[in-house]
Amino acid sequence: MSDSIIQANEFAKRRQDLAEMVGPNGVAIIPGASLQTRNSDVHFPFRQDSDFWYLTGFDEPDALLVLAPGREQGEAVLFCRDRDPERERWDGPRAGLEGAISRYGFDDAFPFSDADEVVPGLMEGREKVYCNLGKQLAFDQRVITWMNRLHQGHRKVAHPPEQLAALGHTLHEQRLIKSCAEIKAMRQSAQLAASAHRRLMNVCRPGMSEAQLSAELMHEFHSQGSEVSYLPIVGGGNNACILHYIDNNQVLRDGDLVLVDAGCEVEKYASDITRTFPVNGRFSSPQQALYEVVLAAQIAAIEKAQAGQAWLAGHDAAVNVIAQGLLDLGLLQGSLSECVESGSYRQFFMHKTGHWLGLDVHDVGDYTVDGASRELEPGMVLTIEPGIYVPADCTDVEERWRGIGIRIEDDVAVTRAQPDVLSADVPKTIHEIEALMNPSKAA
Repeated sequence: MSDSIIQANEFAKRRQDLAEMVGPNGVAIIPGASLQTRNSDVHFPFRQDSDFWYLTGFDEPDALLVLAPGREQGEAVLFCRDRDPERERWDGPRAGLEGAISRYGFDDAFPFSDADEVVPGLMEGREKVYCNLGKQLAFDQRVITWMNRLHQGHRKVAHPPEQLAALGHTLHEQRLIKSCAEIKAMRQSAQLAASAHRRLMNVCRPGMSEAQLSAELMHEFHSQGSEVSYLPIVGGGNNACILHYIDNNQVLRDGDLVLVDAGCEVEKYASDITRTFPVNGRFSSPQQALYEVVLAAQIAAIEKAQAGQAWLAGHDAAVNVIAQGLLDLGLLQGSLSECVESGSYRQFFMHKTGHWLGLDVHDVGDYTVDGASRELEPGMVLTIEPGIYVPADCTDVEERWRGIGIRIEDDVAVTRAQPDVLSADVPKTIHEIEALMNPSKAA
């Protein structure tokens, strides 16, 4: 962990902060992820649970964290797989109980197989048991079973826990505000993803397939030791109008745009970047006109990503720019206020302008507080991604606009000053994109 961006002492500080919120009368129980079977004895690639990772930095399956504030032998207890030379020969090394303490900074450690016997004892004398209710239903039932055992006299407990409390809101609000180290990891993730997007602009040619561009992304990510943070979207032509298009199996045609929505992870922290560019390296006039509207909307929204602004301020700014742009181009009719109030612009821009970003690509944290759009604070990271989508079957607009889908997305950290665009290394103006795709002509 010495070479990691997020160090063991930061994970320990997170556990300490959460333990203080839980208080001496509570105990928090957070399970890690397990291997998921793909078929026969083959598993899907393992990805640790984000809440568990946030508190532990421990990247092995079948693990469990218990935070017992005030426990004499130590508050942070990890249950994990014990060392097993035979299994490690097949599956790779394990930290084991000693490694959990020496390498990861836990106060105590037990074999994962002993959880049913040991965890009820850690719950004794506590009034509340905190866990992520509804996230893993089988685990919820397991916690209830432990509580019932204490109530039913399996142990002689004078004061068994009486309440099962949701941990999610408390933990997720903690995750919402990123530390300097977390921002550093996300900046590296965005920079790596930016290099992949630039690579695609360099190699894209008519006649290539969406799959070939997707493979170029994977090459860039994997060669840097990173994994995708979500299944990439590589949508050429009308496929760009399908918001979550992941088939990525069609041929890229001369004269079409291609929309690429792709990000990767660095130490589990995600990037999420979208660029739209011409397959042949040159925007047509209709493509350029719509692209300039989306770009202006994104710039207006980024300007609102400042501490003290409402979460929805960026979306509202983007909506105004897009609605006015669609009016100017003749795709909408009426006045700006009429288009915004009626929502007629949603025919072409139907999603919000962004989301939280962090350990999950759609990260945790509330968007409203007491029914109102929450105020942005330093340390929050969000995506800003307006778009315009005119499907090929949209017969109520001129044919020149049909089959054009455009989205521009960047990752932005809120600071005490100006917005910090973590993904700024990817070209996004028409001039920059065409210059990158046509270097000889740019020179």
